[in-house]
Amino acid sequence: MTDTRTPIFWRDARMPHAELRKIEDGRQVCYALHSHRQWSIGAITAGESTFLYRSDQYHVIAGTLVLMNPEWPHACNPIDDQPWAYLMLYVDTGWLTQLRFEAGLLPTADWQDLETAVITNPGQYAPYCAMAECLLAPERNLLEKQSRVAEYLLDLMQSLAGQPGQATKRPSGALAAVAEHLDDHCTEEVSSTKMSSTIGSRSCRVGIFSM
Repeated sequence: MTDTRTPIFWRDARMPHAELRKIEDGRQVCYALHSHRQWSIGAITAGESTFLYRSDQYHVIAGTLVLMNPEWPHACNPIDDQPWAYLMLYVDTGWLTQLRFEAGLLPTADWQDLETAVITNPGQYAPYCAMAECLLAPERNLLEKQSRVAEYLLDLMQSLAGQPGQATKRPSGALAAVAEHLDDHCTEEVSSTKMSSTIGSRSCRVGIFSM
């Protein structure tokens, strides 16, 4: 019998630009505020949770999509131990930037953050869930999976194209080192002492501190 608390991952080396995670019971899946290098979009498929995104907080329920820009801090956790479930897609930022650029949605092939954090439109939610289930289905072929991901994301990007956006300035120096270390060790408990030691050694190697 499958443990519903255990995450289900979909990955395919032939589609390195996309990765999916499915959680059927998120009560024991809690995260501190963190970020990812990839752009992310998730669907709440059951229950409800609290979505923290930068300095904003949202109460999200089944039928909601949540969007996360690369490097933007976020956390999505259960409310009072209530059951909830979700599907989370991680998309390579470079690949998505190129998709938007080739579709004429960006003036240059440089990433621009999206302002939208939450979508409650069933017209976007249902196709997302269908795309996710296609990725999880072993009988579906690679071409169909590639097409479903590209078509869904292109449609979504087009629907969001009217909103203001700005080119993202990536963090550098010590901040970048901290972000990279937390991203690489997001499933581990990292003490402040170990963090300081690790970041200090990285800083010396890349010369981000001056004496």
